[in-house]
Amino acid sequence: MQPKLICVGNTTLDRVWLIDRLPSGGGKFPAHDYLELGGGMAANAAVAVARLGGACAYWGRAGDDSAGRVMLAEMAAYGVDVSQFRLIPDARSSVSGIMVGGDGERMIVNFRGEGLDTDPGWLPMAQIPGCDALHGDVRWPEAAALCFAAARMHRIPTVLDGEIASAEVFGMLLPLVDHAIFSEPGLRAFAGGATDSDEARLTALRRVRSLGCRVAAVTRGREGVLWIDEAGVHRQTAFAVEVVDTTGAGDVFHGAYALAIAEGSMVDVAMRFASAVSALKCTGKGGRAAIPTRERTLQFIREREGAGPAPAP
Repeated sequence: MQPKLICVGNTTLDRVWLIDRLPSGGGKFPAHDYLELGGGMAANAAVAVARLGGACAYWGRAGDDSAGRVMLAEMAAYGVDVSQFRLIPDARSSVSGIMVGGDGERMIVNFRGEGLDTDPGWLPMAQIPGCDALHGDVRWPEAAALCFAAARMHRIPTVLDGEIASAEVFGMLLPLVDHAIFSEPGLRAFAGGATDSDEARLTALRRVRSLGCRVAAVTRGREGVLWIDEAGVHRQTAFAVEVVDTTGAGDVFHGAYALAIAEGSMVDVAMRFASAVSALKCTGKGGRAAIPTRERTLQFIREREGAGPAPAP
């Protein structure tokens, strides 16, 4: 049966300039390509789920402006259920300016929007018992908390995209989450200090687990994924690919991981699957266009069978 997921949270219109290398100061820099396309943590995760064969609904909001209408239409074209994607009159959508260097690394400037109602009372909570997993991010914490709590009550697995947030937001969300997967900046924000060593990362991840999360992980780009669960400490090595653009790689990882969990995969299998999907996404421009199909992902993994998860030393 086709798994059903709900992704709750952020959507952003990405305006992307591809340049030879990222600037280190002011000046003018020629771009050899320009893209305008939807982005955002939960929104990209929803598109990844749909591309990989899952049935996914996106629950979120944007302004009833040109950016919001473009994002809604694009997500619908990818096969995401956008019936609960609300465009709010007189509000301004979130928009990002992204510069991508020749090595695939990027610099992002984000306007988070204005006038976006934070009250999640309009969301159809009665639909949550019918889903197989629920994914949320930190950008609309009021909605994420409401949905995570409902999912936990119905024993539906929950996945959090642990990006940069305040201690208050982490304190609200983490006790309701089963799988908390942080970016490196997000884990630093949670820890309230440097997490530049494995010892510091593991200390922070153990704190996350102490709040009630079954799995606490941090994605580290080319360094792979480090996580802790009830069986101990684990690593998933990164898959080596020719990187074109890393924009949205973490979001796509979360969507693929949530889909694998919805299907009943073990954590190590889900980490490997998500790592492969994220790596393949980085081989193309933009946050969504290069998201692979399930068939392409499984073929990619089979070709690299030696790159599975291994216990940490």
